[in-house]
Amino acid sequence: MTWRKSSFSGSEGGNCVEVADGITDAVPVRDSKDPHGPALVFRADAWRAFVTGLRAGDFPASS
Repeated sequence: MTWRKSSFSGSEGGNCVEVADGITDAVPVRDSKDPHGPALVFRADAWRAFVTGLRAGDFPASS
């Protein structure tokens, strides 16, 4: 698997997630600060819906 950091992750480290490419019908997601820790695995269609919602502003920003 090849992991890549979210394009929304800041250069200061902060709250970053990484996703792995190259797996059919699944998207593994992990905390970039803990690369040897657990990963969550989402169905590809569910991940696409989540990212679409993020881009559309469907989720309120945390404070």
